[in-house]
Formats: sequence, structure tokens, C-alpha cells
Amino acid sequence: MDLAALRPSQTLVAFDRRELSEILNVYGRMVAAGEWRDYAIDMLKDQAVFSIFRRTSEMPIYRIEKNPKLARRQGAFSVVAAGGLVMKRGHDLAQVLRVFDRQLKQV
Repeated sequence: MDLAALRPSQTLVAFDRRELSEILNVYGRMVAAGEWRDYAIDMLKDQAVFSIFRRTSEMPIYRIEKNPKLARRQGAFSVVAAGGLVMKRGHDLAQVLRVFDRQLKQV
């Protein structure tokens, strides 16, 4: 049996190890603060999405998205709120994730 035939023909966009480490670092701090409780990772053919939930049964309160098609324009990374508002977008993931640092100071 040819194993290549079993693989999906399309490639998926995913977070690399460094990106996932940065995201999980912020996620861990927010869980420790009692703000967030659950997450989900979706790898699609055009983007990767890290969804953050306050409770498991709800809609995600934030989505951290990686869209390589926007890398040359607005930046591949973005943080999107529940209503669809793009809170921050850019080329550097660490810079984009700083939008959550401001929330910690306000609480």
C-alpha cells in the first residue's frame, strides 16, 4: 500500500514551535489570572487559528490567527475579538500578543 496516497493532498498552515510557545506563554499567564479556561487550535489550508475560551461551552472570546497570504501586506498575525474586531495585526507575533498585556494591567 502506498502511504503517499493516504496523506492529504493539500498543505495546512500551522503555528511553528516558537510561535506556539509564545502563544502558550500568554495563555498560561491568563489562565493563572483566572481569565481564560480553554483553547482550541485549528489548522486550515489558508490559516491557522488559536481560539481562546472563557468557558468550554461558549464561543471563543479571542482568536489568534496566522494567515501567510497577508504576510507582505498587513502582517501574517492578528488578534480578533469575539465580535470580529481586529484588535492588533502585524508581522511580529510577540508584538501582536502584547495587546493582552494591557488587559492584565486594567483588571
